[in-house]
Amino acid sequence: MSGPRLAGRVALVTGAAQGVGRGIARRFAREGAAVVVADIDVAGGEAVASSLGPLGAAGARFVATDVTDRDAVQAMVDATVAELGGLDILVNNAQWVAPKVPLLEKTDDMLARTLDTGLWATFRAMQAAAPVMRGRGGGRIVNLCSLIGLSGAPLYADYAAAKEAIRGLTRVAANEWAADGILVNALAPVARTPAVDRYAADHPDAVAAAERANPLGRLGDPEDDIGGAALFLASDDARYVTGITLFVDGGAHLLRP
Repeated sequence: MSGPRLAGRVALVTGAAQGVGRGIARRFAREGAAVVVADIDVAGGEAVASSLGPLGAAGARFVATDVTDRDAVQAMVDATVAELGGLDILVNNAQWVAPKVPLLEKTDDMLARTLDTGLWATFRAMQAAAPVMRGRGGGRIVNLCSLIGLSGAPLYADYAAAKEAIRGLTRVAANEWAADGILVNALAPVARTPAVDRYAADHPDAVAAAERANPLGRLGDPEDDIGGAALFLASDDARYVTGITLFVDGGAHLLRP
């Protein structure tokens, strides 16, 4: 019987203090990875990191990180290498979400912050991580995008723009870094996160309707559903997969043009 699928690997997950990032960090821990939880939320990030050891993580650390700061992103990668011995898997999950308003009401500041915490943060982290991975003979990068970028959902102009730009960045990196053994893929999830739960408290009918509309009849679990897909892309099972967008959405993309 084979052992844990990520045994001997070091993973870094940004925005891992809650939601999808937390779910992915926990799933990686269950498969024996050493995991760095990176987030601007110190209390939440420390709590997640402390929960990973009992799940089976080979090691767990929290690194307080502002992904809008290039020096902080580089320090995040440096701390991962210094404390856990290397870096094999990078998951770019961090993303600020602006207020949901029509395109004509979006401000420059909303767009700038959305791009800075999403596209630019992903760009910075990939540039910091790739040389480390190249020196180790390869690695895995998983970038979080969104079905919203494909569907053009109203009220999300800035978010859609950021996530589609991340998909383009993913494909270019996959091309450029394939020879180095660095596989780069995008993940588009639909998940029941704390943010969805907070929204459901005030809009239960809307969330219930979204669940009914989903072909599988529910929103994904961050750890078991989304984390499982991230695990696939991070593992040797995906050693011949690069440059794709994997929809982990219960079939929701089938309902979109």
